[in-house]
Amino acid sequence: MKTSTGRFFEDFRLGEVIRHATPRTVTAADAALYSALYGTRFAVQSSDVLAAQIGYERSPLDDLLVFHVVFGKTVPDISLNAVANLGYAEGRFLRSVYPGETLSAVSEVIGLKENSNGKTGVVYVRTRGLRSDGAEVLEYVRWVMVKKRDEAASVADQHVPQLADSVEPSHLGIGCPPIDVEVYDFGLAGSPWRWGDFRIGERIDHVDGMTVEEAEHQLATRLYQNTARVHFDQHAATGSRFGRRLIYGGHVISLARALSFNGLGNAFHIAAINGGRHVAPLFAGDTVYCWSEVIDTAELEGRSDMGALRLRTIATKNLPCAGFPGHNGTEYDPAVVLDLDYWALLPR
Repeated sequence: MKTSTGRFFEDFRLGEVIRHATPRTVTAADAALYSALYGTRFAVQSSDVLAAQIGYERSPLDDLLVFHVVFGKTVPDISLNAVANLGYAEGRFLRSVYPGETLSAVSEVIGLKENSNGKTGVVYVRTRGLRSDGAEVLEYVRWVMVKKRDEAASVADQHVPQLADSVEPSHLGIGCPPIDVEVYDFGLAGSPWRWGDFRIGERIDHVDGMTVEEAEHQLATRLYQNTARVHFDQHAATGSRFGRRLIYGGHVISLARALSFNGLGNAFHIAAINGGRHVAPLFAGDTVYCWSEVIDTAELEGRSDMGALRLRTIATKNLPCAGFPGHNGTEYDPAVVLDLDYWALLPR
């Protein structure tokens, strides 16, 4: 048999290292398509001129475009038979990526835990995104619920890894070159608010909403070469619990990130992902809104140009966020689809 049905839970081994196919050269065309899909407006990723003036080689690729391309490499080996992607931790963006560079991915299985129903298990992997010269550009942990091929199969070597609650501020700023704040044009960037203008506990309703179209999420997921069946195969999805194709969780993250420009226009670089959860499924026809809370601030050691905000961004479906719907301590508001905790860098 020359085709692959993907890995099932019992096919994974603790400690194994998986080198993923296929390398992907990312181009300015990818960046343009990404902008067309989400309407992202962060100035450093939009303007070669502005980026070069403040210290970049030129406009780097959007951090989440890099994340999605690396993530997509892992899908055929990790989550082709997934029920759901459950969460993220310890994500760090280590280097800027520019059009013309080639990305590949390697993952290590760091945890396995069979679910009590005997039908599925949770696989934990640490994935590294690499340039063609071997330089690491991205690292993150994710865990995903994967079907078992044989419910009677046993997985002897099980382990749930201990993961950090957040990325330490001392590890931030690596992926951002020193910038010249004196020439950073806040008018052209679209926001007057600097790092010091935000306070812990502040909540920002990003106001705008965006309706997800079937064609757009299909196009986006193909752009990342994410082959997970739950996003594409409506014939198979008809017999599933929801009866519909699921929107790729990363599509929701990028929508929320793009919408957050209204209020966080100078938070142009994601330095780290502390944690994230896809709380509920999203489907074509749903409208995404989001709000963010500043949960911490941090100075960066040895840097006077940038500061970090730890942000919690909540995305909802079909419910504007003026009331800041979220988690009340026991359960999520039924409209919540994403809860993302990350560090972003802003000029000081």
